[in-house]
Amino acid sequence: MRLEDKTAVIYGAGGGIGTAVAKAFAREGATLFLTGHNAAKLEPVAKAIRAAGGRAETAQVDALDERSIDEHLDIVIAKTGGIDISFNAVGIPNTTLQGVPLMELAASQFSLPIETYTRANFFTARLAARRMVPKEAGVILTVTPIVARRGAPLVGGFAVAMAAIEGLTRGLSAELAPHGIRVLGLRQDAIPETGTIKEVFGIHAKAYGVTWEQFHDMIAGFSHRRQLTTLAEVANVAAFLVSDEASAMTGTIANLSLGALDD
Repeated sequence: MRLEDKTAVIYGAGGGIGTAVAKAFAREGATLFLTGHNAAKLEPVAKAIRAAGGRAETAQVDALDERSIDEHLDIVIAKTGGIDISFNAVGIPNTTLQGVPLMELAASQFSLPIETYTRANFFTARLAARRMVPKEAGVILTVTPIVARRGAPLVGGFAVAMAAIEGLTRGLSAELAPHGIRVLGLRQDAIPETGTIKEVFGIHAKAYGVTWEQFHDMIAGFSHRRQLTTLAEVANVAAFLVSDEASAMTGTIANLSLGALDD
């Protein structure tokens, strides 16, 4: 029970990564506050957590609306007395954002993921940090794919957005570590179990003129294991990073790419 007596807020909890990480946090004893833009996706996650003996509540929160985040965190504080973990796993559809060469991509489509992801992560981290500083404790966790560090074709502004989140993660750590707050990131390869990657692989497979399965095998071939990361692997590392066992880690991005990015 690494996270016993810890309170965790998860943004984008209805998505694949958000759901998997929420269940891992609950398994380790955390009390979960699950948020998302679509409330209907949250209750099945909370129900599964409660059925397994965990504690979870849901709320519709727009991660692009600072007031919505702020009001929800006030509710969390009133119920629990503090916030120990903030994890942002929000995502947006990629249908019109990827699969087009940069020199042909509309400026609005290039800037959309940059603005959306950076604003959402900035708002959630900033408002969580303001509540963690008085306690001089807490963990803020972000998530990015390996295109944040490795060049890839046809990903538009998405890769730029992910690189920006990693920069934000390091900057926040530098400022917040003196206050006892750790800021970390997860960097994984594509996770075929998620709806996002099912969509993205379809976009890229079409652009390359191959089947979804062929594109999957091509991407998996870049890793040392010739496989892609699983949700369980990401969730298990996330639970470790936010626990006190990882107290020496801050300002860094955990590499979960199975060697596809071998740093």
